Amino acid sequence: MRKIKEVLRLNFDGKQSNRKIAVSCLFSRSTVADYLLRAKAAGLSWPLPDDLSETALDQLLFPPPRKVPLSSSHEPDWNEIFKELKRKSVTMALLWQEYREKHPDGYQYSWFCQKYKDWTGNLDLF
Repeated sequence: MRKIKEVLRLNFDGKQSNRKIAVSCLFSRSTVADYLLRAKAAGLSWPLPDDLSETALDQLLFPPPRKVPLSSSHEPDWNEIFKELKRKSVTMALLWQEYREKHPDGYQYSWFCQKYKDWTGNLDLF
C-alpha cells in the first residue's frame, strides 16, 4: 500500500522538506517529489475530503495512460524517408522533427526510428 496520504500530510501539515518526508516514509526524494507533483496536477489540497478512498486517490494521482490510436494518415511515407536519408546532412532526427511539425500527435522519436527499422527490414535490396 502506498503512503500517499502520509506524504501529503507531512508536506501540507508538517511543512516538512522532501528529504525529511522521504526518510520518514522510506521513499526516495524523487518519489516524494513525484507524489507532490501528481497531487498538484490533480488539484488536491489538504486536508483531503473525508469521502476520498485510497482507491479513488490512487486513480486521481495515477490515471491509466490514454490510448490514442494512431491513424494511418499519420503514418510517415517510409519510401520518402528512405530517399531523404541518402542525401548529405539529412538525419533521422531532422526527418522526425519535420514529421512532428506536420503531425504533433504522431510517433515519438524512438517509435519513429523503430518503425523505420522494421520497414527497412522488409525491403528487397537485391
